[in-house]
Amino acid sequence: MPWLILALMGAAAFLYGVSIESPLLCLLTKPVPVLALLGWLHDAPVGDYRRWIGLGLIFSLLGDVLLAWPGDLFVFGLAAFLVAHLAYLKAYLSDCRRLAPLPLLLALLIGAGLLGILMSKGLGDLLIPVTIYALAISAMLWRALARLGTDVPRRSALLAAAGALSFVFSDSLIGIDRFVVKFAAAPHLIIIAYWLGQWGIAASAFSQKPR
Repeated sequence: MPWLILALMGAAAFLYGVSIESPLLCLLTKPVPVLALLGWLHDAPVGDYRRWIGLGLIFSLLGDVLLAWPGDLFVFGLAAFLVAHLAYLKAYLSDCRRLAPLPLLLALLIGAGLLGILMSKGLGDLLIPVTIYALAISAMLWRALARLGTDVPRRSALLAAAGALSFVFSDSLIGIDRFVVKFAAAPHLIIIAYWLGQWGIAASAFSQKPR
């Protein structure tokens, strides 16, 4: 409960900072919900799965700070989240290695579709970094969906899949808002989908068996 209260307080303060356009308040409060998730994760069963999820949250925390920092540190933030997705990918592979062609096809279609939309507007020097990132998040989504219907605890598989989808949705909104067309609701939709995604991914560790 204390971690939930901390996360909600941080989220509320960040959204207030967005509404009043205060970069300093946003910088100070954006990492708080993920920091709370890290504290909460400490209560999950010990094992490789929790370890990799924790590493993903740490790099997500770094990405939050880099993206909220005054000045354009987008590429550095992208790199931090790239490592986070690779950590989540490793977590999902720790308990499920089946090929899962249908989830693979779905993840590729989503990743390719979004990348195609972004490329149609021109990415310039960001073409290679964004393409690599799209591949990483698509792989993360594939492995999250691949756990569904296996001997992985059902609750863990559902939470991880929902979290991955929400994370992909958040990143899609970032790409569309930054490279295609800006829309007023983007900052709120992006961060709420992001927090829900991170919560789902972190919560999936609580249904794992200790190792």
